[in-house]
Amino acid sequence: MDISNKVVKQEAETFTVPPTEMIQAKEELGSEEKSFESSIHLADHTRSHSGEKPFQCLSCGKAFTKQNNLAVHIRTHTGEKPFSCPTCGKGFTQKGNLSVHMATHTGEKPFSCSTCGKGFTQKSNLHIHMRTHSGEKMFPCELCSKSFSFGCQLATHMRMHTGEKPFLCVACGKRFSQQNYLTVHMKIHTGERPFSCPTCGKSFIKEWNLTVHIRCHTGEKPYPCEVCGKSFINKSHLTNHMRTHTCEKPFSCLTCGKSFTKQGNLTDHIRSHTGEKPYPCKVCSKSFVNKSHLTNHLRTHTGEKPYDCKLCGKSFTDCSSIAQHMKTHTGEKPYPCDVCGKSFRNSNHLACHVRTHTGEKPFSCPICRKSFTQKGNLSIHVKTHTGENTQA
Repeated sequence: MDISNKVVKQEAETFTVPPTEMIQAKEELGSEEKSFESSIHLADHTRSHSGEKPFQCLSCGKAFTKQNNLAVHIRTHTGEKPFSCPTCGKGFTQKGNLSVHMATHTGEKPFSCSTCGKGFTQKSNLHIHMRTHSGEKMFPCELCSKSFSFGCQLATHMRMHTGEKPFLCVACGKRFSQQNYLTVHMKIHTGERPFSCPTCGKSFIKEWNLTVHIRCHTGEKPYPCEVCGKSFINKSHLTNHMRTHTCEKPFSCLTCGKSFTKQGNLTDHIRSHTGEKPYPCKVCSKSFVNKSHLTNHLRTHTGEKPYDCKLCGKSFTDCSSIAQHMKTHTGEKPYPCDVCGKSFRNSNHLACHVRTHTGEKPFSCPICRKSFTQKGNLSIHVKTHTGENTQA
């Protein structure tokens, strides 16, 4: 019996397949010992062997083996989310995704790792996690030889090589290589920040950002440097720090050639050439080159100092200030001068000190062109021209 022909003829019908037909299906499919209750289910399964994908999306051309998979996919174009959470109102494209989401409210994690005891809301996530213990990576990239635990991870990785960004933001037109990147991005438009810090109330778009932020309050730094022993609150900070040992500065300014260890620092630096300050204060209209500077500035208006030193009780407006303050208790001075050996608590102080050796004076007065080693000294000097009172 030709199963594929029989499926084509009967695909629109749903009925119980006679036992004899189930047996024949098993024989035709060789070693595949599976039986099906309807011809539609058998047809869907047969395509897993043939690779046939007859259901195509008219918007992007992507094809699927099953009609219902196409229906779910179309919702990525229409934005339809017919399954809503009764607790928080969040919508989902699939009922299964809603079921998984509900566990975030109940805290239920029914799937536990037998090796480390970590719990998961989905069985598939447990299977993914298990490969972190086994180290199994079955899917190699043919372009760079990097390997992955799952085919979907390889597919996502391949977009780094091809530059493909199939996920479009309907609000601003920006495209993304992964659906989860688009999901996070959309919260910029909606203003949604569902993850709040219980200590200071600051809210975040992503749960991981909240996790890292909380370490500013707890002092936890789980990522140590194997070279000098210094620890960091997240892996990216450690990666950036490692470049201070390797002297690697992979991000270069096309205008002046200055190089940086971080992409964000390069972005801020470029604005020193363009004069762009895209983050204005709504209270005094002062503008800033990045959002964190604006956030810290706003606290000068509110008087908020959410970062408390647990040793002396002194409070600070931002995370970096308390980190610098803690060194006054520990005596730590991790930034030594290569010329004279003098050490400093932060890299800015070291940079200023190095100029005493090099003679560099990068801050010039726009009125008389006199130069200074520090920006603060220039600010004081400018007041001699403006007549502004320099007395404290």
